[in-house]
Amino acid sequence: MMAPGLLFFFIWHYVPIWEAKMAFEQVRIIPPNIWVGLKNFQQLFSSPIFYQVLANTLIISGMKILFVFPVPIIVALLLNEIRSGKLRGFVQSAIYLPHFLSWVVIAGVFIALLSPTDGAVNQIQNAFGFPSVNYMTNTGTIRWVLVISEIWRSAGWDSLLYLAAIFAIDPQLYEAAEMDGANRWQKIWHVTIPGIVPTIATLFILNMGMFLSADLNQVINMQNDVNASTIDILDTYVYRLGLSTGEYALATAAGLFKAVIGMILVVSSHLVSKRLTGKGLW
Repeated sequence: MMAPGLLFFFIWHYVPIWEAKMAFEQVRIIPPNIWVGLKNFQQLFSSPIFYQVLANTLIISGMKILFVFPVPIIVALLLNEIRSGKLRGFVQSAIYLPHFLSWVVIAGVFIALLSPTDGAVNQIQNAFGFPSVNYMTNTGTIRWVLVISEIWRSAGWDSLLYLAAIFAIDPQLYEAAEMDGANRWQKIWHVTIPGIVPTIATLFILNMGMFLSADLNQVINMQNDVNASTIDILDTYVYRLGLSTGEYALATAAGLFKAVIGMILVVSSHLVSKRLTGKGLW
């Protein structure tokens, strides 16, 4: 049963590691490539565009960690408090559904909803006397569109992991808390949340490893000529370098930079988590 997953990771994550050496080479149409050492990194770090996309990536990823990461935890806690099985099943099905939609579809939905002429959001604003806003081209709002669309798509599905952790908590702990006079909120605060801290810590560390990714599929479908300067991230930069301009070595250098920073963030957040909560990845 594990074979398909292992095969996927071997082909797409382990085999390409060998070609990471391209970051230190000058790529030639006719091999072999020429070893140039750190020249590609020097060219990368001397480009002002690189620092712009790095800043955009840090801002967007930081916003997602602050505003997206806590939402599945809250959703799981709320779902756990629903006593009616039918109601819980309906709510779960409704909030899980967006996860199975591609970003192409979701981008189309948000473009339609936020249209300045006939979008539902602007029509509601106009009904209350507020002017229309083109959210998809407004550099002050487009990052919030990314955050909100990410919450809508992933919050329900990601809450599954926290729900599984909640269901694994010993029921006797709730019974003991109830005997001590704890109300529903006190049981959540003193039993449920401490019980899912290891899961929260693990997922936070894994999210830090993907901190510089900021979701290529989402951004590339939401991006246009007007908002590109605000939401152009490292992944879209690598995509352009590698596939649009054919600068494979430079694109590999940028990708390797992102991978090294991700590894440093994983190890650092693991050590901090072990010190604060006693839990980590290992």
